[in-house]
Amino acid sequence: MRLSNLTFAAGPDGLAPAVARLEDALGVSFRDGGFHPRFGTRNNILAVDGGRYLEVVEVLEHPAAEKAVFGQAVRARSELGGGWMAWVLQVDDMAPLEERLTRKAVHGSRLFPDGRRLEWDQIGIKGLLADPQLPFFVRWTSPEEVRPAALAPAPVDIVEIRLSGSPERVSEWIGIDLGPVFDGIALTFDAPNGNPGIESVTFRCPNGLVTI
Repeated sequence: MRLSNLTFAAGPDGLAPAVARLEDALGVSFRDGGFHPRFGTRNNILAVDGGRYLEVVEVLEHPAAEKAVFGQAVRARSELGGGWMAWVLQVDDMAPLEERLTRKAVHGSRLFPDGRRLEWDQIGIKGLLADPQLPFFVRWTSPEEVRPAALAPAPVDIVEIRLSGSPERVSEWIGIDLGPVFDGIALTFDAPNGNPGIESVTFRCPNGLVTI
């Protein structure tokens, strides 16, 4: 189990302005990631050090967005003004999670602008909706050459993820005891003060140490 990516929801002004603000803060450029046909969303992505990536996601006026839990989660975060929505953990086997969460994983895909397709299974979005400190989980089913980790990374490293919430609650959810470092990244919990979830992420990037 390792960190796959961080998801940032665009605000009411849309995807392009959200991406522009992150590019300005980090000193790098995102790329068009494409469209999620099952979820009614689209994203821009940035591959970063460690085989991870950042995504900025926007919900579309699309029938799938009303039905898919992921589309609902993006819309809910966007309507709150946008910002960090989720941290996502990559696993090799969904079966233990499906058994523990008593539901089946959902298949997801993303159509690249050039027509290629990236596919995966995911689980845990309902938990994220109920308690935004919780990560959700993905298992890639596409060949490695089309996965985000195959992209050349930008000179950006995730240094710290700071959450409002409970490490005990998250440890119970993911099935392992969390320490102060997870997958080489500092993981800091503050006592809940308002809504749980990601408070900030600190990066080492061309602009230095930057906290967003």
